[in-house]
Amino acid sequence: MTSANAAANLTREETAARAAAISLRAARVELDLSGAPDPSRSGFPTIATLSFDATAEATWIDFIGEAVLRVVVNGTERDFDWDGARIRIAGLAPGANEVVVEAVAAYSRSGEGMHRFVDPVDGETYLYTQYEPADARRVMPCFEQPDMKARYTFAITAPAGWHVLSNQAPVRTEPAGEAQRVEFAPTLPISSYITAVAAGPYHRVTDEWTKGDQRVPLGAYCRSSLAQHFDADEILGLTKQGLDFFDEAFGFPYPWSTYDQIFVPEYNLGAMENPGLVTFTEAYVFRGAATDAQREARANTILHEMAHMWFGDLVTMRWWDDLWLKESFADYMGSHASAAATRFTDAWVSFAARRKVWAYQQDQLSTTHPIVADIPDLEAAKLNFDGITYAKGASVLKQLVAYVGEDAFFEGARRYFREHAYGNTTLDDLLLQLEAASGRDLRSWSRAWLETTGMSAIAYDRTGGVLSQTDPRPHRLAIGCYALADGRLQRTDLVEVDLLEATAPVSLPDADLILINDRDLTYAKARLDELSLAAVEEALSTLDDPLARGLIWASLWDATRDGELPVRRYLSIVRRHAPAEAHVGLLTAATGNAAFAISHYVPRDARAEERRAWLDTAWEQAHAAPAGSGAQLAWARALSGAAAFDDARATELREILDGARPGPEGLPLDADLRWSWLTALAATGHAGEAEAAAELARDDTATGRTAWIRVLAARPEADVRAAAWESAWQDRSLTNDHLDATIAGFRTGDSRPLIARFDEEYFSRIREAWAERSIEIARRLVTGLFPSSDTLDLVDGWLAANAEAPASLRRLVLEQRDHLARELRVRAGK
Repeated sequence: MTSANAAANLTREETAARAAAISLRAARVELDLSGAPDPSRSGFPTIATLSFDATAEATWIDFIGEAVLRVVVNGTERDFDWDGARIRIAGLAPGANEVVVEAVAAYSRSGEGMHRFVDPVDGETYLYTQYEPADARRVMPCFEQPDMKARYTFAITAPAGWHVLSNQAPVRTEPAGEAQRVEFAPTLPISSYITAVAAGPYHRVTDEWTKGDQRVPLGAYCRSSLAQHFDADEILGLTKQGLDFFDEAFGFPYPWSTYDQIFVPEYNLGAMENPGLVTFTEAYVFRGAATDAQREARANTILHEMAHMWFGDLVTMRWWDDLWLKESFADYMGSHASAAATRFTDAWVSFAARRKVWAYQQDQLSTTHPIVADIPDLEAAKLNFDGITYAKGASVLKQLVAYVGEDAFFEGARRYFREHAYGNTTLDDLLLQLEAASGRDLRSWSRAWLETTGMSAIAYDRTGGVLSQTDPRPHRLAIGCYALADGRLQRTDLVEVDLLEATAPVSLPDADLILINDRDLTYAKARLDELSLAAVEEALSTLDDPLARGLIWASLWDATRDGELPVRRYLSIVRRHAPAEAHVGLLTAATGNAAFAISHYVPRDARAEERRAWLDTAWEQAHAAPAGSGAQLAWARALSGAAAFDDARATELREILDGARPGPEGLPLDADLRWSWLTALAATGHAGEAEAAAELARDDTATGRTAWIRVLAARPEADVRAAAWESAWQDRSLTNDHLDATIAGFRTGDSRPLIARFDEEYFSRIREAWAERSIEIARRLVTGLFPSSDTLDLVDGWLAANAEAPASLRRLVLEQRDHLARELRVRAGK
């Protein structure tokens, strides 16, 4: 059974009814993971003892696994019905009940439930769990909904010598034959989706955070084969800075007894906020060179997850409609705390350039939704971890802080935590506390920003002195006025205005550049008029303020995506000013957007010219940027993407990889960069199986094997791409990462002539994949293999013929259609 079938797809209405009839108090979970190193063992024993009060005679318990062996209700073994997702039980007593379920759960290779990974470097086995929104039931029988909190006690049997971790500290460890049995202290009340277990011979670094009478042990973990790359000191230092900040800001002591952070392989997310045991992607363990932007992104994620210890873990949304109550706040707090408490003081620059751009793109899809969304079921919840819930929510919270004041905002948060600690809430619960702290009526703000979709586009008419907006909302924003003198742009005035209706008269001084939403105070598309655009073309990179540059870069990109700025004019601006961009995060965003624009928005008859110009720019800048700098590394990575489409530099790249030619001075040619260059060479026919095998011999690691799969699938041969296509759909042995690599290789380079023949077949396969694969794997197939055809005919035909298809599948297809329609429209100049 999979999460895509009807039994597994829990609805809001039925879970609300269950919560009304069942009051969960405690859960004891016993897992036997001692057989994990044996590859022939596909599953593991799991026993859950659930203690609850009931007003109904029957209910169901959620479980997806290999088998349910036994169900005992109040001491008596009972018959049960299990459909692969729900164990239906009867004979409950009015009042207190205890149900014991003995079952066999399955190890996962998809990153859902109990993921099992074998390290190719040393053969060691590593386990970790990932549940959000509803995969705890793949590990333990449970009541899988956020509003049924309980005190969880975990008892884990695992191989001797392994580190065994959970949400709490262990209270006893004892031998269990050749294994060990570790029992953990009961948690305070938490939801099933944030319980967690990790086990394996992980490398561990420990520390402690102290403040007043608070003492919290800290741990940082990674696979043993990554220990040489693990900069635990920086990670733990950021952790202490974050705990200091949040302890004071939230006025509520850290709610959990330990703070472990574990970096795990083949992870589907950036991180997950399990209280006391936060999981992170191993991509944050930098095997080679890393830019400061990468380190800032990691710091932001560490602080984002830490904010969840309060927003989401201590106080949890009742149902997934209010997912924003945790994710929007954590996204905002990640940037706020980074800027306020760490060396990454310009975190809001990255927020404007990356997170808000993500929100703007998501909000322009036909499937956009309010921040406070209508989430009828778990499939919808899974897909709502998106740019609206995260980045748009964080953007409007930034506005709210400016509106009510930072002091009132944090006082409202403190009251919210005190009132609802270890409970569940809705939107009204938070607004009530913020209103009490600020003295402001926030209902109209909520209606305008949390309960609507879309965004305003704001422009200034110099002739009439009028500021106007589409889709009117109340905005408090700043307008920067800049003069161009001696080839440099400098701000001369900053005017703050309220735009409450469709238009507002605004008198501005003469300026070469008028930057709407300077300082990034509101959430809106800000348009540059023609005079401002001319000034930007001449002198964008001369602006001293990185936030202003970031806002301009974002405005240029958004106008390009909307077809209002000709794509070749945009690319010219990038080639002229990106080489002088001092903020590596902005540089990385600009180079990534330029590469995307060439492949998706430039008309086909002009692509070869633009690709050659981009390749030449990336090659030149990889050599011209300061040796060993983040800029040099960013350009070297941009070179990888450019060289996958144009082989003019293939000989030089091949010689650098072979050691026959020196690379750019100071550039660390680490394993990851080598693989990316080799992928480019493979895509243009300049590397094959032999070169891939030689590179794998140099880097026979988990990351190396994944990269090797992509290189092999990227070769520009019809039978190679056909084999990758078939493997993606049919090979159930592919892990989540290996599936991604297969899809990426299939699409690498100028792939359209090789893969267009699969367009119709795609639409014949997706419903079966959605029905038979887990939602995580099915989502990758549906989005990753969507055909980039020259018409909308096939996708429109599928949508018309599949009106009754699962809503979440239709949403994914609609979003891919929207992206394709935008590409076709921009390429046609419409």
